[in-house]
Amino acid sequence: MARAKKENAVVRYLRETRAELAKVYWPSREETIRLTQIVLGVTVSMGLFLWLADLLFSLWLGGILEQKMGWIIGAVVILLGATVAAVIVSRREA
Repeated sequence: MARAKKENAVVRYLRETRAELAKVYWPSREETIRLTQIVLGVTVSMGLFLWLADLLFSLWLGGILEQKMGWIIGAVVILLGATVAAVIVSRREA
């Protein structure tokens, strides 16, 4: 009685991996460059935005902690403006 030969797991894995890689859509060089530029642009833009937001929040918080009335009023106005904007946007979506 002949036994069926057991397939090597590593060989099967490599064969299946090669079959899956054949199904992958590989972008062209130009498409890769364009998408990389988009990712870098968004990353730099978000980094600058977050840096600016952090700077402004630090200044506002410092002014509030030092009890400077101008900073406190500015923070209240901005918070009220953000609240009103959020309410308007949520009503438009509803």
